Amino acid sequence: MGEGVHARRRTSDCILFSTADWDEPYWTNKQHTAHILAQNGWRVLYVESPGLRSPKVSSGKDWARIWRRLWSGLRSNFVAPPQREKNVWVLSPLMIPARHHMPMFRMFNQALLKWSIARFTRKHRFADPLVWTYHPFMLGAIEDLPHGAFVYHCVDDLAAIPGVDVEAFDVAQQQLLAQSKAVFTTAVALRDHCLRYNANTHYFANVVDARHFGRAFEGSELPPDVASIPAPRLIYHGVLSDFKVDFPLIHEAAKRRPDWQWIFIGEEREGQRSEMVARLRALPNVHFLGYRSYQQLPSYLRGMNVGLLPTLLNNYTRSMFPMKFFEYLAAGLPVVATPLDFTKERLAGLEVGGSPEAFIAAIERQLQRGRLDPVEARQYVGDNTWDARTAKMLDLVWAEPVESSTDPLAGDIKWSVE
Repeated sequence: MGEGVHARRRTSDCILFSTADWDEPYWTNKQHTAHILAQNGWRVLYVESPGLRSPKVSSGKDWARIWRRLWSGLRSNFVAPPQREKNVWVLSPLMIPARHHMPMFRMFNQALLKWSIARFTRKHRFADPLVWTYHPFMLGAIEDLPHGAFVYHCVDDLAAIPGVDVEAFDVAQQQLLAQSKAVFTTAVALRDHCLRYNANTHYFANVVDARHFGRAFEGSELPPDVASIPAPRLIYHGVLSDFKVDFPLIHEAAKRRPDWQWIFIGEEREGQRSEMVARLRALPNVHFLGYRSYQQLPSYLRGMNVGLLPTLLNNYTRSMFPMKFFEYLAAGLPVVATPLDFTKERLAGLEVGGSPEAFIAAIERQLQRGRLDPVEARQYVGDNTWDARTAKMLDLVWAEPVESSTDPLAGDIKWSVE
């Protein structure tokens, strides 16, 4: 981060409320933000997901996760939150999941979380910590805690997740928006919604660790399981969720183009047993390689020709800006996506197709243009990196309004970062 950000910042401590556990195999904005703050000298208490939806009684994985959380919660709440990397401590809340609308459960959850956070901040002498949150169910946990500014980082339409209590979420989110010093969203639709309640709301696309994914340009050796698959190779990496991935679209396209190799890196989401995934596995030109670590991804992307974002369009996904977009570009892959809202922008390296015919035609165009060279990759990624985006965000957190308005919906508040 630039020196200007350091000069303006009021604190070097942060409490970050996440919707993802630290050890999730696929890191998201939450872990990356904590990591980049810590790399730049901040001390971060990373508070794991409170459980936004009710667990499914029939889901063994849901209950297995609850038991894992119970064990880690007992350890981090009553012993100490473990330090997971330099400047990052992880607190696993002991909570009754997804009962935020019921006063008794809400009071219990918030009281225990409040006690755990206060205990940690006293021990480590956190001074007026910045509160950076990805969900609104944390206000009660810090109401009596001395703290600095609120930052609401709205990266998903959480109310659209099946099982989430929409009414409770909307009420809590409006309260959070009213109290936040700055709000950041990863989709224009999310920005427009939040702007109704907070004038200091800004749209920032998802970003990438360009240095990490740029390793795809280093060397020429491919992992054996990729080298054994003929080109052209089309890749999707990430959680294989039938709520987010349009498997029927891929199935139809893969049948029509058997000469293309369709490669999936990742595992099905917890509790999922998708019939469409099983049908895809039966096709000879579709390859499921399983989970590969973040560190391994650049070497796998080195052997691919096109990066795929075959997102299933629904209320939750439509406003998404997939992190994979800039990851693919940074690794030299042109991208083909279904028509999410973010694709309405004119983005270099992107082709769009919503039907099997259009998706295939978009892939053909990207195969014809070929992989990006290192100069193109850097140009297409631009300043959409973790360092640059975090610096811009903190500038806006420290910004002061130069015009005020008594009507928060009037939209005439301007902000200065001078």
